[in-house]
Amino acid sequence: MHSIEAFNYLKDEVTQWRRRLHRIPELGYDLYETAAFVAEKLRSFGIDHIEEGVAKTGIVALIEGSDTTGATICLRADMDALPIVEQTKKPWASTKYGKMHGCGHDGHMAMLLGAAKHLATTRNFKGRVALIFQPAEEGGLGGLRMVQDGVMDRYNISSVFGLHNEPGMSVGSYGTCYGPFMAALDEFDLIVKGKGGHAAEPHRCIDPIVIAAHILLGLQSLVSRGTDPLESMVVSVTKLGAGEAYNIIPEHVTVSGTVRTLSSELRDFAQRQIDSTAQGIAAAFGGTTELRYRRQDPVTFNTTAQAEVAIKAARAAGEPTAVNDKLPPVMGSEDFAYMLEARPGCYMFLGNGSTAALHNPAYDFNDDAVPYGIAYWVNLVETVLSN
Repeated sequence: MHSIEAFNYLKDEVTQWRRRLHRIPELGYDLYETAAFVAEKLRSFGIDHIEEGVAKTGIVALIEGSDTTGATICLRADMDALPIVEQTKKPWASTKYGKMHGCGHDGHMAMLLGAAKHLATTRNFKGRVALIFQPAEEGGLGGLRMVQDGVMDRYNISSVFGLHNEPGMSVGSYGTCYGPFMAALDEFDLIVKGKGGHAAEPHRCIDPIVIAAHILLGLQSLVSRGTDPLESMVVSVTKLGAGEAYNIIPEHVTVSGTVRTLSSELRDFAQRQIDSTAQGIAAAFGGTTELRYRRQDPVTFNTTAQAEVAIKAARAAGEPTAVNDKLPPVMGSEDFAYMLEARPGCYMFLGNGSTAALHNPAYDFNDDAVPYGIAYWVNLVETVLSN
């Protein structure tokens, strides 16, 4: 396996690719300029099999090893940007107002392209590598769409691996854990129904705002009193919608929010208890509720065998002590989880240094992390698909 020094020859070129991608951010599934840039680079490396237009603008590129009788593994990078006005004022800042790569997907694409260039040149592995460049990670369920489009079966993929930068972790460090690594993401809209009327005559009404206030407080007990303190669950109310006039008690209130869990059992519990808690509180006041609950990303779950090989690849790339294989799970979510539901695999964090946080208008991917990302990908391929 290789340390990062073996990939310093790629750093300047890959950094230029990253900064080019940073200038042209696109959102969701509408990644036409981004995808064209990625596909052109892949073709320039001599990669013959490139499938474009997967899940609208996604790309799958297949690199064959020196011996093609082995397995096929997947390396995935996300491509979409965020609807944020950039504030970095860097020379490579976004040229599209209101759009920016505020989560480092430009760096993810560039590092995977750098690894692709190296792997396509050396082909020092047995089997095949499927490079997946995925659209719509930021809330668009692009990972699910790629799976639904059949890429796992079409390419006979045996395992999947993902990599994401992490501000606050030092450059050259890696982090992951076995089992649940990132939370399942659910969203809910709770319609609280009462009886509207004049605000001067509340006794003639069933005030849904009062009911909603009691429900909001009641939901907090689901975490503090309804779950094991050693298990992780987040229930956050993030939106309230009610009324349009100062002197009218409305007919209904909408309470909306998000739920994050690290197990399917807690996920089921949360949906069930939000519904029953709201109904019980509303009934006490003479009102009713209607819950609209949407399950989004599942738990990002690292399987043991794949996590072990990923950790080994990371330790070979940098300092062994710079790899934390017991990183605490985080309550953010990631739609790579859909690929991990389809195949065993591992998701890894890569240190981005003391930069602004993800999804912050002052954020920028740290180009010093480039060789570490490339080294990790190449080591992973040559370890899993060893000759």
